[in-house]
Order: sequence, then structure tokens, then C-alpha cells
Amino acid sequence: MILVNNPGNWGKIYSPLKHATWHGCTPTDLVFPFFLFIVGVSIAYALDRNKHLPETHKATLLRIVQRGLTLFALGMFLALFPKFEVDTVRIPGVLQRIGVVFIIAAILFLKTSRRTQIWTTIVLLVGYWALMMFAPVPGIGMANLEPATNLAAWLDNTLLSGHLWKQSKVWDPEGILSTLPAVATALTGVLVGQWLKKPSVEAGEKIAWLMVWGVICVCLGLVWDLHFPINKSLWTSSYVLYTSGLAMLGLGLCYWLIDVKGYRRFTTPFLVYGVNAITVFFLSGLIPRIMGMIKIDTANGEVDSKTWLYESFYTPFLSPINASLAWALTWIAFWMLILWVMYKKNIIIKV
Repeated sequence: MILVNNPGNWGKIYSPLKHATWHGCTPTDLVFPFFLFIVGVSIAYALDRNKHLPETHKATLLRIVQRGLTLFALGMFLALFPKFEVDTVRIPGVLQRIGVVFIIAAILFLKTSRRTQIWTTIVLLVGYWALMMFAPVPGIGMANLEPATNLAAWLDNTLLSGHLWKQSKVWDPEGILSTLPAVATALTGVLVGQWLKKPSVEAGEKIAWLMVWGVICVCLGLVWDLHFPINKSLWTSSYVLYTSGLAMLGLGLCYWLIDVKGYRRFTTPFLVYGVNAITVFFLSGLIPRIMGMIKIDTANGEVDSKTWLYESFYTPFLSPINASLAWALTWIAFWMLILWVMYKKNIIIKV
């Protein structure tokens, strides 16, 4: 997402680095659900010991809520910075959704059985489908999946009017109702994490079942797409199954390559980014805002520092779309250098 969120020119972007306009799924649309999926997997590992120690639940619940609220607060800070316009600040957001989903999924893992978690996932997916496809939209009429008139958009605009995504103003891709199926995405990760932790199951069997269930979920998502389209902005139930299935296949492949076959050299750059993922996501959103505040006088007038750098060192030498991509790749390399130093010094900023 750092690559996606930092092009040199928003009007010049290669198609795979764009979100789907509405229905459909691009490689970019896989990043967020993959992250929520692996959040779920990590919950199963991080909280497993506490789950079996009821006397620790109170303290664990407090840590869960504290961590989720910290993520929400970081997202709100990014939305507010640098103008701090409280009256029109966007309340939903990526970090905000991660925080809310983490709290709900972690509590469900801690306090409920695996069977209950499976049924909760099913109810969330089927219930969301029923609401979006059959519940009338107040003041509008029949259920629909149009951007500004669907039930999720109505709820966002009713409860958060004036505090939504500026590009739409009347709905939000990280809105209230669509957070429910996002919880289901994390729960698929929770279920997979519990399966992977089973000591009685051989690695080969774990990988085989990951692949089988990955294919099943992808197929179910594609079939459901015929009636309830795959849509990242609405976080449709078909989108949950499709992306969770792909995440299972990806995780199964990584498990086989890294843990079973021992191919680990290629993993270092991903570890460097991964151990400080939230930190780099937050800072990579903050620094461009700061650069926008720094003004430089040029022959053509005053421009911000990012524009000056881009137009001085990228656009004169490359085609517009390649200059835009090169700027984003430079951003990736810049953070890699910083994160590499942090990794070597074992500096991990935990949220």
C-alpha cells in the first residue's frame, strides 16, 4: 500500500496499482484483506496461552482494547493532520478499521469456542448479504448496490454525515456496516491460525488443507460474485471468501517454501517491513503531508517540496507514468533503508 499510496502523479498510475472502480478486484484490492487475515492468524498465536488461562482474561481484554484504540487514534491523527479540522474530519479509515476489527476478533477468539467462531463468520457473511440485497434503503427504496444509494452508504451518511471519505462525501469504503464482513475476514485468519498451531497435525497435512480450503473459498467467492459482486468498497461477502481463499493459498505457499523447504533468503526484505508494518504505514502517510507543508520558490511560482523533487528529478527523464511509478519505488526504497537500520538494531515499535 505504500507503493499504491505514493505515486508521483495520481493521474498516471498503472492499472494493477489502482483499486477497482466499483465491482471487481485488482491486486491492490488484495492488500487490506490479506492484512486483516494475517491479523487473525496472529491473534490465534499471540493469545492462545491466555485463552486457556481464564484468570488472565481481564488483563488480556484490557490490552486488546488498548491496542485497538491506539490504532484507531493513529488513524484519526492522520485524518486530522495537518489542518485539524474537527468539524469535517473523516472518522472511518484503514487504521480505524484495523483497530475495530482487531478488538472484535481478538475478544471472540479469547472468549468463544472454535465452533462459535465458525458460526459467527457464517452469520456475518450471510447476514450482511441479506441486509445489502434485500433490506429496503430508507428514503431511497429497494435494496441496491450503487455507490451512493446502498444500505451501507445510507447508514454512513446518516450517522457520519460530513465525516466521510472526501472523494465520495456520502459513503465510505471503510464505513460502519461493511466493517462487519471485515471482521469475518479476520475470523478466517483466526480459524486458520488455530489449525496451524495443532501440534498433532503434520506440516504436509496442514499445507494440503490450507490449499484445499483456499481453493474452496475462492470458488465460493466467485460463485457468490454472480449474485453479490466482489467489491472492496462494500467489503461484500463474496469479496471476503475470494480474498480469504487467496490469502490461504498464499500462506500455504509461504509455509511450504519457508518452513518446510527452508528457503529463507528472500524473506529478509519482507521481515524488515513486516516487523514494523504499522509504524511504516503511519509514517508513510504522515511524511507526505509534512512535505506538502514545505514550500519552495521556483521560476513557475511556489510549489511544495514533493512537487519540486518530483518535477526536478523524475519527470524530465521518464515518461509520465514511469516517472510516477519511479517516485513510488523510491519511496519504498527510502523506507527500506530506514527499516533496515531499525531491523539490524532490533528496534521494533509495537502498537
